[in-house]
Amino acid sequence: MVLKRLKHWFVARANAMRWRAIHDWAESRKASFRLSRDGLGFMIEQQRALPGSLRIEWGAPQRSYMSGTELRMRCELRLHNDLQMMVLCRELMDRLEGTVFEAYTDTLKTRVDTDTPEEMRWLVMFPKYTQISSKLVRQRYGAIGINKELTGAWIEGELSELLAQASQDLLPEGQPFVLMTMRGNAYLRTTMAEPDLPRIQALLKLLETACREAQRVNSRLSDAGLWPTTTSVAWQSSSPEEDLPPRS
Repeated sequence: MVLKRLKHWFVARANAMRWRAIHDWAESRKASFRLSRDGLGFMIEQQRALPGSLRIEWGAPQRSYMSGTELRMRCELRLHNDLQMMVLCRELMDRLEGTVFEAYTDTLKTRVDTDTPEEMRWLVMFPKYTQISSKLVRQRYGAIGINKELTGAWIEGELSELLAQASQDLLPEGQPFVLMTMRGNAYLRTTMAEPDLPRIQALLKLLETACREAQRVNSRLSDAGLWPTTTSVAWQSSSPEEDLPPRS
């Protein structure tokens, strides 16, 4: 037991030194930086951030489709709870669609399990937005959402421009990547073998842009007193959930 604790202490201390630049960057943002319990990962939390309270985690993946280590981010936006949209890399979308198809066609199953992640269930629940104006973004990513109009309003413009830029170096072809809005918040997931501050900053910029664009869409709907359906842009008044979601 003593040897195990000593090993943990040395690992945590070594990693704290390796990630010093990330720690200092977090502090410069007035955010907290904490090592995970095993000392093999970390969490950054910033309560008073724009466009919303932020959490960044690096460590063991929380999704089976992510291999190795994972970087995940969550920004609390208090969007309408039904503003559900997603962009993911094309290769991952094809792979997840195959998995979902197998679940539906399995003679022992009549539905996708309730513990299946939203990003998989949405592939059979929501329509795809296939009219992305950027040819590069259209080739590298897939987009789906509660309806095509909202997904298009979210992705076209500044978010599309950053996705095109990211496909050149930040997110090489084949690297799992998911960007989505659900439960009133925005989430980003991707694999990252080793935490790298410039890449974390670039991915955060991508998330922040997605957040601002989602807020723009949400504000437009709120001003009109509308909320989305899967069949049309037919709306009813409603308000977003006040409770925060569980950890991403």
